[in-house]
Amino acid sequence: MYTQTSLHRRIGLLLAAIMVLAGCSFGQEPPHNNQIAPTPQNVAEGGTLIIVRMSDATNLDPHFILTINEASVIQGKVYEGLVKRDRNMNIQPQLATVWKQIDDLTWEFTLRQGVVFHDGTPFQAQAVKKTFDRVLDPAVASPRAAMFDKIKQVRVINPYKVQIILHKPFAPLLSILANHEGSIISPTAIDKYGRELSQHPVGTGPYRFQSWEHGSQITLSKNQFYWGEAATLDHVVFKVVPDDAARIAMVENGEAHIAESIPVMELDRIQASNQMRVYRSDALGTEFIGFNVARPPLNDIRVRKAISMAIETGAIIKGVYNNVGTKANSPIGPQVFGYSPTVKSYPYDINQARRLLAEAGYPDGFPIHMITYNRRDRILVAQVIRSQLKGIGVDAELKVVSYDDFVRTIEQTKEHEIFVSGWGNATGDADYNQYNLFHTSGGGAGNSFQYRNPELDRLIEAGRVETDPGKRLAIYAKAQEVELQDALVVPIRNLENLAVISNHIQGFSISPAGYLNLDQVVISQ
Repeated sequence: MYTQTSLHRRIGLLLAAIMVLAGCSFGQEPPHNNQIAPTPQNVAEGGTLIIVRMSDATNLDPHFILTINEASVIQGKVYEGLVKRDRNMNIQPQLATVWKQIDDLTWEFTLRQGVVFHDGTPFQAQAVKKTFDRVLDPAVASPRAAMFDKIKQVRVINPYKVQIILHKPFAPLLSILANHEGSIISPTAIDKYGRELSQHPVGTGPYRFQSWEHGSQITLSKNQFYWGEAATLDHVVFKVVPDDAARIAMVENGEAHIAESIPVMELDRIQASNQMRVYRSDALGTEFIGFNVARPPLNDIRVRKAISMAIETGAIIKGVYNNVGTKANSPIGPQVFGYSPTVKSYPYDINQARRLLAEAGYPDGFPIHMITYNRRDRILVAQVIRSQLKGIGVDAELKVVSYDDFVRTIEQTKEHEIFVSGWGNATGDADYNQYNLFHTSGGGAGNSFQYRNPELDRLIEAGRVETDPGKRLAIYAKAQEVELQDALVVPIRNLENLAVISNHIQGFSISPAGYLNLDQVVISQ
């Protein structure tokens, strides 16, 4: 056990080491040059792409996936939706060729002909209906059902035309259909596998699911009968390598081509290598400190405000993240529709924080639990926060768990108090952030804040049904004000996508939502 003095000394040494890193520089490749490497030789299509990542997927069923980490394995690879987003986040045709809004409640989609699911089942209107009937079926109990609760029915007009009939207008509909929740599933596979569909993904995409060695790797193979432009690779293998340094080493020594979840402290090392490079691009997500307001003493807003005012996020961005990403003012990122640049979280004010704790009955502070997962930069953030909270007498005991256990704790068991986390908005629309994180129903398994506020629920619901963009922006601005005034969250950083790429790889990118784009990847010898 460490004394308070020795603990402060340890944190001080940690921060000093981090600040040395902050004094170093690294060259950020311009966004349009992220795919540029030394001119490769013998570039050809085919081969096996090996991607190493920190954790395995827990589910590959689009109706049960809870994180972008697992969705990225299948989104746009095994599964496709009626529509998709291009690299500029614009909605484009995919399994639907055209669509129109007949009235406020009726959307009509004309489907692409000549498409076949991986199991040989023809793609037709009945597959669309069966997919959405499944996600909305209470007996299925999909945690993503709430994202589609505005759908009254899917009506088959003919084999290649469907209508989606809504209960109420639903402004984010296309953005949800373009996301992994909108994946169209083989109706044959739905009947055959039921709840075991996660182990047998069957879509229409350029890659077929081949195998899943749980905790080790997932393998996809080229779909030889794909309706669109053929995949450039023969196989894609997602390998689980929890250790940060090991993932980077695998790319450097040629055992892997791409490594995800890279701590910013490793950027200089990567930049110095002539075997690999850093991929950086803008992301939609944010990183934050969250409070479970159902757990005392966090159920007292004065306590939450005090903790918020004791955290200096600027020091975290500079010291831990080496200024990768930008300071966040909201739980919504600046590139997401609905973001408000005018909202503010509570300012850093240690004296006012102490006064608030005294008013709440904790003049000497209290012990509390803080949880994050075993990613190096998140651990460092949590350690810095722990040190800062000592300044107001709050003794935060830090628990570091695996990513899977972290998600299970904050989204299912809810046995947490303070959590250091992030949210990668998958659609580019504020609804995905607001409904999942802050609505009472929490989009299913969400709302790790355990927050219930009828006023905020009304705002979020209003944002879903309002079709005027200007009015939607005003609604979401008000919603963000409520969330920050009630001290649910301390925004830290607007995220960037980071990955390590072998110099033998061309054409790789990550979407702003965080999905890996592999459709143009080629491997050189």
